[in-house]
Amino acid sequence: MTASFAFDRFILDTRERRLSAGDEQIELNARYFDALALLVREQGRLISKDEFLTKVWNGIPVTDEALTQCIKTLRRQLGDDASRPRFIETIAKHGYRFIATVQTVEEAAQATAPVDAHREHRWRRFVTIAVAGTLGGAAAGLAGGLAYGFAGASDALGGAISLVLILLCLCLLVATIGAAGVSLGIATSVFAPRRSLLWMTVGGAAGGLFVGAFGKLIGLDAFGLLIGQSPGNITGGPEGLALGAAVGFGAWAADRARTFGRAVLAAGASGAAAGMVIALLGGRLMLGSLELLERHLPRSRLRLETISGMLGEPEFGRLTQVITALIEGALFAACIVAAIQIALRRNRP
Repeated sequence: MTASFAFDRFILDTRERRLSAGDEQIELNARYFDALALLVREQGRLISKDEFLTKVWNGIPVTDEALTQCIKTLRRQLGDDASRPRFIETIAKHGYRFIATVQTVEEAAQATAPVDAHREHRWRRFVTIAVAGTLGGAAAGLAGGLAYGFAGASDALGGAISLVLILLCLCLLVATIGAAGVSLGIATSVFAPRRSLLWMTVGGAAGGLFVGAFGKLIGLDAFGLLIGQSPGNITGGPEGLALGAAVGFGAWAADRARTFGRAVLAAGASGAAAGMVIALLGGRLMLGSLELLERHLPRSRLRLETISGMLGEPEFGRLTQVITALIEGALFAACIVAAIQIALRRNRP
């Protein structure tokens, strides 16, 4: 005979004669415990007064009030309400019926195990996407910082080294923070009914918008406080929203790509398109923001003419801004999605 039963948040152990709710043990005297055990064992069946007297009180004559008081106490201990019962239903002049769903402890454990496993899988996937995407963005920042540092450094060796290090740290910091926001936004899609294009794109866009807007606010305030002037329209919320949406779209497309190469290519193309649109509409990504800083700090050792010269412009202009924004968007999106895909494929059972 089954000894342990589960209903709602309660466990009734008839062998150990114990009723518990989580870690809390609920006190019942012997008669009341036997009455509850009878009701639970016969879940759904009407138990008459005579059956209670026979099986609980063992034929000892008792008044109707004793049974009424027993049921009243059981309801109080279970948190039940006689007018709207969840556990014990009164059938006037006939008896009582236990109406809650009852399972053996083994059945309850089997029923909750798949739910718990699914929830754990979702949280593991959420953390994987968020962490891997952030690391991917950091890799993009590292690559961009090195490239811009060496290309825009002055001729003096000491100045070149310090400038490379400064740009490396700056690009790494900006890309990592931006990737963290975008990746967290994309990762929230694991809790949606389906990892749809809408959820992933909106998640990435929301993360990028928040980080971009917050970063711009802090950046402008910092410059105003330190040097008494603002560099102007540096990368902010609109750029973060557009690039985040592109990364989210790229992540969605990558999930459907048959090969890793196609997944990264799809993400890179999405990021490149976003970067180009941002620049064409007057927005700025990393190099565009650096150009504003150079313009507002005349004594800066940063020399962006080297980069614009490589692209056929004597100075930083629209062509340089569009091409570098395209490259930055492609690198940022491709690195984030590539890191996410690698992490997900390694963790795939």
